Amino acid sequence: MATENSNYSAPVESVDVVEDVQAKAIENLSAEGVEQVAPASEVSEEDAVFDAEQAGLSLGEEIAEEMLSDDVKGGDVANMSKQELVSLFASLLESEPVHTLRKKVEAIKIAFYKQHRAEVDAARKAFEAENGEEAEFTPAADALEIELKELFKEYRSRRDSYIADLDKIKEENLKIKLAIIEELKELVNSDETINTTFAKFRELQQRWKDTGVVPQAQVKDLWETYNLHVENFYNFIKINKELRDLDLKKNYEAKLSLCEQAEALIMEPSIIDAFHKLQKLHDEWRETGPVANEFKEQLWERFKDASSRINKQHQEYFDAIKREQTRNLELKTELCEKTEALIEQPFTSRKEWNKASEQLLDIQKIWRTIGFAPKKDNTRIYERFRTACDGFFAAKREFYAGIKSEMEHNLQLKTEICEAAEALQASEDWKHTTDELIALQAKWKEIGAVPRRYSEQIWKRFRAACDAFFEHKSKHFAGVESQYEENLQKKQALIEEMAAADIKSGGYDMIKEFQRRWSEIGYVPIKHKDSIQKSYKQAVDAMFAVLRGSEHDRSMNRFKERLQSMKGGGADKRLRAERERLYNKVRQLEQDIALLENNIGFFSKSKNADAMVADIREKIARSKRELQQAIEKVVLIDKENAAE
Repeated sequence: MATENSNYSAPVESVDVVEDVQAKAIENLSAEGVEQVAPASEVSEEDAVFDAEQAGLSLGEEIAEEMLSDDVKGGDVANMSKQELVSLFASLLESEPVHTLRKKVEAIKIAFYKQHRAEVDAARKAFEAENGEEAEFTPAADALEIELKELFKEYRSRRDSYIADLDKIKEENLKIKLAIIEELKELVNSDETINTTFAKFRELQQRWKDTGVVPQAQVKDLWETYNLHVENFYNFIKINKELRDLDLKKNYEAKLSLCEQAEALIMEPSIIDAFHKLQKLHDEWRETGPVANEFKEQLWERFKDASSRINKQHQEYFDAIKREQTRNLELKTELCEKTEALIEQPFTSRKEWNKASEQLLDIQKIWRTIGFAPKKDNTRIYERFRTACDGFFAAKREFYAGIKSEMEHNLQLKTEICEAAEALQASEDWKHTTDELIALQAKWKEIGAVPRRYSEQIWKRFRAACDAFFEHKSKHFAGVESQYEENLQKKQALIEEMAAADIKSGGYDMIKEFQRRWSEIGYVPIKHKDSIQKSYKQAVDAMFAVLRGSEHDRSMNRFKERLQSMKGGGADKRLRAERERLYNKVRQLEQDIALLENNIGFFSKSKNADAMVADIREKIARSKRELQQAIEKVVLIDKENAAE
């Protein structure tokens, strides 16, 4: 079974190990003669808290803030201004030991760069709102940030000096403890009284306890040697059993309390705090003397079991962080691939570039929500993402630089259009000038964008020239509006006269006269143009229908008289010949109508074919009337044959 001197230790803290705690923990975990377990990962404070001024992104603040103690996170620091944070930093450097400042410095840096990023983002949005997204934004220098960086440089310099001095101190402490061990060896050969020797022994124990940490490589052997000579001293001096039992009982109660405290740490909400407190309990355990042999193994197993559970929780916590960091690397890799894919797209218009920019901004927002990648990959994946983003915006700047000259050319073309419009604005050739201005407006729309600073100015110039002509035209035509109303009334009266006319007696000459009179009447208001023209056409069509009806009746009467004249000798032969002629005419008309209707399908797809299509439709209507009349004549012949 394991004993109090068995090889055992909690694993060294994996992430964000502070130098002073690290040194203390290593000695504590080695003091029982324990085996050192390799750390899950070794992340320095610079690696654990992502450098905010370099990244420009809020990466890993959740982990960094979790590592801060209650006296420096949230609360006052989070509510301080940037000036107050810098002043606090300077004050801490002057008033407190450098090795105690890490957590406070990290809290100040996180709070400062949260405010700094917010200010830069606000400045960028204001700049883009004023100058457009294509303009390149360069943040203004921040005097407070420069001062903070100088303080941080001083802090790191002092801390590096402290660490270097700490190594020297460890070597001095090693010499002191080796000297204490030599004095322990000499105690067993002392001729002094028991009380004097025991008092000196206690003094050596206190000196050992007061002496600081030693180099890690010497911790195990040093402690085993010290512990051996302590036990040799107890065995050698053979102090009276009552005094020894009292000391063993006191040590038993102290170690029992340490076991209870270690077990209570299992329920500690913060795994990090529990681990740090456990290191202190190990310090106290090693500084507490031996207990009776019957309790020695039992107490050590109890203390070791509580330590193992805390160390397991601690290791699982950082294993979970490692898994999360691996997943973060996968997510960030996907974002890099999406960004790189954007660079490969052949964007050719401002609209496409703006849409792609929105996509990239969304990708950057998602990036900021993802925490650390593993230490060995974190810088690499960030550099990949930053390179992809820089490549995208470099390509975008190149695109806008390419269209800048095109915009200048467009400005020149639109300036020429403005000059042409201004030359026409006083013209009174209303129809021709209107057509020219409409053509200029169409040409204006075909020309692309101009530089933004000239866009509104050039448009107002062109619009002013157009408006000047059309206002002049409107004033001119306002004077003839009353004449249009009078023309409308004349045309309405003429339509009423056409409807009441006896067209059968007047014939086609009457229709021609009405058409002449209509053409002599001038324009009507534009809103009545279509309706009055439709009424006129209906009146003309009605007159032609009346004439065609009377003509049809006369034609059929003449045909009936002709049929009567055919009666007599050889009438059947003449009727059959006439019927055959009419039947052939019907077939020919049907073919002609089909051909004409087919031709309409071709002509209707051609531009400017309205007149030709109207002529064909008139021919079709005329052919259909002839067809109907021929069929009626065939029916009359058939009736005559049936009557005979």
